[in-house]
Amino acid sequence: MRRFAQLYQALDASTATGDKLAALQAYFAVAPAQDAAWAVYFLAGGKPRQVVPTALMRETACAMAGIDDWLFEASYQAVGDLAETIAHVLPPPVAGADELGLAHWVEQRLLPLRGLPPETQAARLREAWETLDTACRFLLVKLIGGGFRVGVSKLLVQRALAAVSGLDPKQLAQRLMGWTDARATPSAERFRQLIDPEATPQQDAGQPYPFFLAHPLQGAPQDLGPPGDWLAEWKYDGIRAQVVRRASQAWIWSRGEELVTDRFPEVVAAAMGWPDGTVLDGEILAWRSGEPQPAPFTLLQQRIARKTLPKKLLADAPVRFIAYDLLESDRQDRRGEPQHQRRARLEALLPEAQRSPIVDAPDWPALAALRADSRARGVEGLMLKHRDARYGSGRTKSDGVWWKWKIDPMAVDAVLIYAQAGHGRRASVYTDYTFAVWNRAPRDAAEANAVVEAIARREPAPRDDADALQLVPFAKAYSGLSDAEFAAVDRVIRTTTLEKFGPVRSVRPTLVFELGFEGLNASARHKSGIAVRFPRMLRPRPDKPLHEADTLQTLTNLMALP
Repeated sequence: MRRFAQLYQALDASTATGDKLAALQAYFAVAPAQDAAWAVYFLAGGKPRQVVPTALMRETACAMAGIDDWLFEASYQAVGDLAETIAHVLPPPVAGADELGLAHWVEQRLLPLRGLPPETQAARLREAWETLDTACRFLLVKLIGGGFRVGVSKLLVQRALAAVSGLDPKQLAQRLMGWTDARATPSAERFRQLIDPEATPQQDAGQPYPFFLAHPLQGAPQDLGPPGDWLAEWKYDGIRAQVVRRASQAWIWSRGEELVTDRFPEVVAAAMGWPDGTVLDGEILAWRSGEPQPAPFTLLQQRIARKTLPKKLLADAPVRFIAYDLLESDRQDRRGEPQHQRRARLEALLPEAQRSPIVDAPDWPALAALRADSRARGVEGLMLKHRDARYGSGRTKSDGVWWKWKIDPMAVDAVLIYAQAGHGRRASVYTDYTFAVWNRAPRDAAEANAVVEAIARREPAPRDDADALQLVPFAKAYSGLSDAEFAAVDRVIRTTTLEKFGPVRSVRPTLVFELGFEGLNASARHKSGIAVRFPRMLRPRPDKPLHEADTLQTLTNLMALP
């Protein structure tokens, strides 16, 4: 446990890829196989389920530390991380330093906590915390609470394991697919098989290939050379998936390497018509019968988290798998073939309605004109794939390249009205904001200023006057600004705070921001009546007067766009 806690600290302390890679290699070179197996699981994206309620962990920590909950809450707001707060408030360990390994802690101490009576869970928490130092306590709380995250990519873990084992990184990446699947528990034997160059690890018939990821196109497409060197396809807004057809069965894997077969029986039924030994990459989309284009992503969301599928849900939110690459056919790995050859195999295998169409245009301006109509087609833009690109592993350019040429986001100018401190290194800075728009356009600056003054006096908005001007909250955002911009906004928030509601501050409306988002949908759960998809701050608008911020009608008009 101590060794993995030290690795976590080393990974968290540096942003340099070289430092992280060196720390990973050093750990895997000496860690016992059973510990390394669990380390790979967590570092590669495995998500441990929460085994003890957060409230119980807080209560137990307060009791051990001899402090009131209000003091714990104040500490939590200052630190911004629950695990770090618990680790700091606990008294020093009373027993000798614990030297048990990560696998023992996970298998013998952590997982058995699930389902125990609260008093038993609390007793075992105290026993664990009494033997662990601050770093190990921090890590244990992260694992118990299901909140383990660290700044390292799965690709970096693959590189480290490849360096330690001497395996080709691509071979290692293939062996690692499905490692975080909950059906297979990490073990010493699995880890030895993973890194042994002479081994032939047993692989489930349904195992997918590593996903090839695209890069966002930042420059002009003309910089890519002749358009004839590229295959253009629509960029769909769905769930990226690989469908594996082997051993007379079908499996569906999400890009996050989650097995989601049971959630999409329509896709399974279609895949059962493919030849055995076929693996396709594509997108799962909500698509109603007879419609020329996919339904909005919000309809698909109804299916994502559901493990039981009543007939009404299947009828209301039908899905379709649209394939855009062929990775295996006739039981042969085709990833090394150039893109245009794989495309030809895909077209020979599937009818047109089941595959992503090629978007033909004589030149880049013509392709840009087609891209401009993306929203009307229910897509996010275009994918550009080099004709000779191989299907790589992860976000790499060594085998060729795919580019995401997305349309610009929708945008409105909105007013900041609430703020909350961030987490981790941003725990002392207000970075999480709630934004509002006017319920109607102000007649002039004076009317808008009158509303601001009423807010400052804490006067509630009039309820008996539907036409009374007011600011209506509609979105929360916490990304898009630089550290310097966040610091500048933080200073304004601290000087314009009106009230505090626990960690949240209400502020005098003074700041306007341009907010970008991917889409809007009607929602009865939101006060504004509108749900916003992927909101983020595009830029501060110090040039925009408060009364010129956008309105609910602006959002409604955007929502009505095709």
